[in-house]
Amino acid sequence: MMHAVAQIPLVNLQRQYAAIRPEIDQAIAEVVGRQEFISGKLVAAFTKEWLAALNTPYGAACSNGTSAISLALKGLGIGPGDEVVTTAHTFFATVEAIHAVGATPVFGDIDPATYTLDVDTVPVTSRTRAIIPVHLYGTAADMDAVKALSDSHDLKVIEDAAQAHFAAWGGKALGTIGDAGTFSFYPGKNLGAYGDAGFVVTRDGRVATKIAKLLNHGRETKYTHDLMGENNRMDELQAAVLRVKLRHLAAWTEKRRAHAHAYDARFLLDGFKVIKPYPKASSVYHLYVVEVSNRDETLAHLQANGIGAGVHYPVPLHLQPAMADRGGKRGQLPKTEAAADRVISLPLCPDLTDEERARVCDVFLAIARP
Repeated sequence: MMHAVAQIPLVNLQRQYAAIRPEIDQAIAEVVGRQEFISGKLVAAFTKEWLAALNTPYGAACSNGTSAISLALKGLGIGPGDEVVTTAHTFFATVEAIHAVGATPVFGDIDPATYTLDVDTVPVTSRTRAIIPVHLYGTAADMDAVKALSDSHDLKVIEDAAQAHFAAWGGKALGTIGDAGTFSFYPGKNLGAYGDAGFVVTRDGRVATKIAKLLNHGRETKYTHDLMGENNRMDELQAAVLRVKLRHLAAWTEKRRAHAHAYDARFLLDGFKVIKPYPKASSVYHLYVVEVSNRDETLAHLQANGIGAGVHYPVPLHLQPAMADRGGKRGQLPKTEAAADRVISLPLCPDLTDEERARVCDVFLAIARP
């Protein structure tokens, strides 16, 4: 008689919910019972708590991580005719938001050690107005180099910290170092909602006020609209869930780090390339990424054994079909393209057990090649 293979998902949200179910159910029930769903007291409370957790003064809760980037760009006055430098090794939302405000994305290559933007490869022209370093996989881009470049060319810095909740650079929370920082609370993120939600932080109170208006139809009072805005508000149900989860985030982050370090210890012995954060970086390992030379074979073997591996991200942005009119071609960003061909993401979440992690390692090492 065949026995079913025990499944190990990439992220175990079911197990996370079971652990905090009484808190979550109570928080949701209170919102439904009160029948206040949009921009109420819970969004205000979460805004205050998230800013305090990051130790930064200003910000606004919004509908998702993509809108957070476009709102940050608009808040800083970036638009048509402007160039925005970023990385091609990230989720499509980063470049999507740049397009949404009418600006032009320009790509630099990555540092293969961290998979983040290599500032030395960044093309700066007379039209360059901003740079968006992406703190990919929960690991910091080189913010000292980013700041040096921005200072020398008078560029705005918008940190895409969608995967970097509670990650840091030199002890300072990622997202709070540049002119603005953006976060996604997509359900699978380290701090995840039960739907879409996002956040923008900034060091400038005037920019924060503008962003708060933009995301709420350009208004400050109910029927007075002094800006042409949009509808990108966070709802009360998401704020309620996020307030509960925020209380657990620090402990969850330490569990992620412990699993990532244990993975490293196994894989480095066999010559595999893993994320190597900069010395000043404190990573939160949103994803655990390792490189292999036989990815298709490794993925098939893992999935056949009930292990939910994935690839983040197989097609760099400059090679995406939607970017074809920009003239991107293979060979343009060699380090980005090499990583995209080799990276694989293994299960990692606070609720992963040591036994499950050991099984992932055993199954992976049985087939994967450096």
